Amino acid sequence: MPTAEREAMLYCTGADGACECGLCAHRCRIPPGARGLCRVRENRDGRLLSLVYGMLIAANADPIEKKPLYHFLPGTMSFSIATPGCNFQCDFCQNWRISQMPREEGIEGEMTPPEAVVAAAKRQGCRSLSYTYTEPTIFFEYAHDCARLAQSEGLRNVFVTNGYQTPETIERMAGLIDAANVDLKAFSEVFYRERCRARLAPVCESIARMRAAKIHVEVTTLLIPGYNDTPEELERLAGFLAEIDAEMPWHVSRYHPDYRFDDAPVTPAKTLYRAVEAGRKAGLRYVYAGNLHGDDLENTFCPGCRNVLIRRSGFSARLVGLDGVRCRHCGHGTPIVL
Repeated sequence: MPTAEREAMLYCTGADGACECGLCAHRCRIPPGARGLCRVRENRDGRLLSLVYGMLIAANADPIEKKPLYHFLPGTMSFSIATPGCNFQCDFCQNWRISQMPREEGIEGEMTPPEAVVAAAKRQGCRSLSYTYTEPTIFFEYAHDCARLAQSEGLRNVFVTNGYQTPETIERMAGLIDAANVDLKAFSEVFYRERCRARLAPVCESIARMRAAKIHVEVTTLLIPGYNDTPEELERLAGFLAEIDAEMPWHVSRYHPDYRFDDAPVTPAKTLYRAVEAGRKAGLRYVYAGNLHGDDLENTFCPGCRNVLIRRSGFSARLVGLDGVRCRHCGHGTPIVL
């Protein structure tokens, strides 16, 4: 009978029987019989087990723009999967019912082997698999096996992640995960500690390591009024991204109240415009405003001549100004992956 339990990757066991998990930057030290902070990895007599292998809680064919990825296979569909759980506890989580499920209700889902996932993706005409909705790092064993099979079938692999991987995990991702959207939630250690129960530094390190590993990276920041949207913080964040790669897209997204964080209002459009301007001032060539449908800031413009390269409306995308990956008007090269 299929089981959701699978021996974990990247852990070691001490003389006292405690396991140290090496998948995420928490590096949980888990005594026998206990679970890690994600609540889906358990020490059984010195063996660390994943409790969610194949335990799908969500599976949908989504536009790749929904991840959001604007420069990776634009206009295509991505088969998107998740198991329950997360290594963060964000007060503003928009998928909290499944990300926080192991803490509040236990683990649920439908057993689905990697072969069935890849078959469903191909059947629905998807060009990629996305590991998303919750945090893929905590179901890495399952994502890894799905990704290897997907790769052998000609599909690309995408992580939508909080970026809390260890260097060892990113080494395993290299050559297997083609693209990632990293949620850089703020540029403040206090915000990460108080609102996410995590740290900022490992996320920044992961973004740099992923780019060095030749993974296509885009970054998203959900702007929450009064918490992570000051001009000074936005300038520091944009400057950090520009130092890594000025062509790395940055998505600044509009906040809507959710979960335990309902005391902040919807993000004003002017805050998004200010963030876009901060990104451009820092030297970022591609900055997008999310959850602001119908605005020009959804479109991709040539940084050379400002010709529209990709026109978007919501999650639909039309390639209108590209000749391959170059601007049809001026010939300027772009980092877009087709």
